[in-house]
Amino acid sequence: MSEEILINVTPRETRVGVVENGMLQEVHVERTSRRGYVGNVYKGRVQRVMPGMQAVFVEIGLERAAFLHASDILRPPVPVAAEGAEPVSSGNGHGHVPSISELVHEGQEIVVQVVKDPIGTKGARLSTHLSIPSRYLVLLPHARTLGISARIEDEEERQRLKEVLNALIGDNPLGYIVRTNAEGQTAESLAFDVTYLGKVWRVVQENIAKAKVGDRVYEELSLPLRSLRDMLNDDIEKVRVDSRETFEKVVKFVHKFMPHLDDRVEHYSGERPIFDLYGVEDEIQRALKKEVPLKSGGYLIVDQTEAMTTIDVNTGGYVGSRNLEETVYRTNLEAAQAAARQLRLRNLGGIIIIDFIDMVDEEHRRQVLRTLEKGLARDHAKTTVYPMSALGLVEMTRKRTTESLERQLCEPCPACSGRGTVKTAETVTYEIFREITRAVRQFNTEKLLVMASPKVVGRILEEESVAVAELEEFISKSIRFQAEEHYSQEQFDVVLL
Repeated sequence: MSEEILINVTPRETRVGVVENGMLQEVHVERTSRRGYVGNVYKGRVQRVMPGMQAVFVEIGLERAAFLHASDILRPPVPVAAEGAEPVSSGNGHGHVPSISELVHEGQEIVVQVVKDPIGTKGARLSTHLSIPSRYLVLLPHARTLGISARIEDEEERQRLKEVLNALIGDNPLGYIVRTNAEGQTAESLAFDVTYLGKVWRVVQENIAKAKVGDRVYEELSLPLRSLRDMLNDDIEKVRVDSRETFEKVVKFVHKFMPHLDDRVEHYSGERPIFDLYGVEDEIQRALKKEVPLKSGGYLIVDQTEAMTTIDVNTGGYVGSRNLEETVYRTNLEAAQAAARQLRLRNLGGIIIIDFIDMVDEEHRRQVLRTLEKGLARDHAKTTVYPMSALGLVEMTRKRTTESLERQLCEPCPACSGRGTVKTAETVTYEIFREITRAVRQFNTEKLLVMASPKVVGRILEEESVAVAELEEFISKSIRFQAEEHYSQEQFDVVLL
């Protein structure tokens, strides 16, 4: 499989695209005006304790107070019960959670890390379980544990990594998680990361000691460097950067942390924009539409709401060559692959419901589910897929830390306020008639002026002309209608003259 990372930089925006076999799979956007906060560590102050929610709101210098749940608050280590027992970590949010009032109090200063960006009307989500990632490891400064990524499945490799790390950290009181990228890496590479994380943590501690409330004491890497840290591996053939300044930063970063991949990075200096060259711009535009066409003639409808995202599968014009069950099966197989790609591409998270077309054959249902899981295997975000229901619904979750692509690039429609529909001209017409009746009962006036959108006024003067004449006779007033180009279809004003 051919896989490339494209980095497009403009003065106010940086975009990173992941292209597999010529097809865009992921796109990440970071704007100077509102860079994400995930991974940043702040010194905060507890603003308000909410015992009923087992949570507190914390002031960390952002526009809205951030949210911290009791399960995400570090607790003192539990004493070791017996000699020779394993050291116990200082809490990971599982098991019995003490009352929030026992853990923190209003006005208390607290060091917290953002684990989820502000999304919609919600403030950032916080944790006091700090974690600082490097290329191959994640440092857990408050947890005396050593974990290995579940995606490293080979038992011998897991054991080797555990032995290497145990030898490297010795009596070091810090905890570590071995990332998927560490698979097959040498002891020297891992030792470099242990040293690097140790230095970073010392700097963070110094920053905490002198910081005021609202100060950032650790900042996550910029998007280009963060993307390379998390995604650059032996499978990536090329990293192309269209900014000379960013290219030089990337070269230094790769040389420092991944010197064996130095030759993969190149500066793109072509006249044609790099995202145009790979068709990325067109793919982004398509990813903002609800409908996703399938090669077979079927299509998906992707609908993102506040509570969840739904993906509906339709056969469309695909009639197949054998029978209905075969047609449905082929469409669902293609839809499963397309849905997995769309989740990555659109960065959809939270609860996701995929409504496949009903299948009678149990083996077909299993194959479709397997195809979906296989498509999600390359997803960097954590996903959990549940068995298909009797109605052909697949419930799944995908970890969400940042806004979806649509919510980063778009805003609710001013005409419909994000509902996706507007009242018909007929509905607005009858609302106007009711408002006129209401107004003349309340106020004494001789004439009325109605201002509305051209479509509504056109309908009133043509199709509803008889109704207007009857209304004028009923209220004994004259009514004048005026079309306003800048009015939306639902907007109107009844003016007393």
